[in-house]
Amino acid sequence: MTETSTAQPLTVMTVNIHKGFTTFNRKFILPELRDAVRKVGADVVFLQEVMGTAEHKGKGARSNAELGDASHYEFLADSIWPQYAYGRNMVYPKGHHGNAVMSKFPIVHYQNHDVSIAGPEKRGLLHCVLRVPGQASDVHAICVHLGLAESHRLQQLDLLCQMVRSEVPDNAPLIVAGDFNDWRRRAHQLLEREVGLREVFVTAYGESAKTFPARFPLLSLDRIFVRNATVHLPVVLPRRPWSHLSDHAPLAAEIHI
Repeated sequence: MTETSTAQPLTVMTVNIHKGFTTFNRKFILPELRDAVRKVGADVVFLQEVMGTAEHKGKGARSNAELGDASHYEFLADSIWPQYAYGRNMVYPKGHHGNAVMSKFPIVHYQNHDVSIAGPEKRGLLHCVLRVPGQASDVHAICVHLGLAESHRLQQLDLLCQMVRSEVPDNAPLIVAGDFNDWRRRAHQLLEREVGLREVFVTAYGESAKTFPARFPLLSLDRIFVRNATVHLPVVLPRRPWSHLSDHAPLAAEIHI
């Protein structure tokens, strides 16, 4: 990859927020999570398992009072990320959850793609087009949450490739991030071969980051891929406070477009 611009880099992060609860749903911690996300200072945040309804805000009056009528992604975005998009994946009697993208830059278009395979798992790819000041081309961002079964993931990766070919111009900057559940690390070669996406930790350090479980990461489930961009020092965010806030360790990277 070659650097194509000297414009201000973008800081991105991705995290599966587990519907705003700690591991095993013991405690609702969305306010603490918001504070931690803010401190990262990311320009674009990719979220998975975010509640898209205000009907189920958590246990306790304090949690309900803090959220008011806001959905979880609206509460997280607050005044820091004026632009956000949500893609509903899973619907149940008390509400629904899915993927979300929060951005400091205008989101000029977004579309959620249902990539669910047969069975109870509902998965989606949320495609957002960002208009970043100083950039000649719009930046495409795709928030990913793939299935637990490898056969499902392979089909979903194929659908991701089809979407990239049909919706993303060849010369446009592209960031794909999220929870791939790809513990066998099959996505790297496939996405690079098929659509030219390169995983940022593999490029920088030779292997993808271990992110799950957050307290003692053993499995490489979460990813950041880029095309027509370079990346500076991608990092796994520290265990404190993140291992308390999610069962997945978040990833962050500085993207040069």
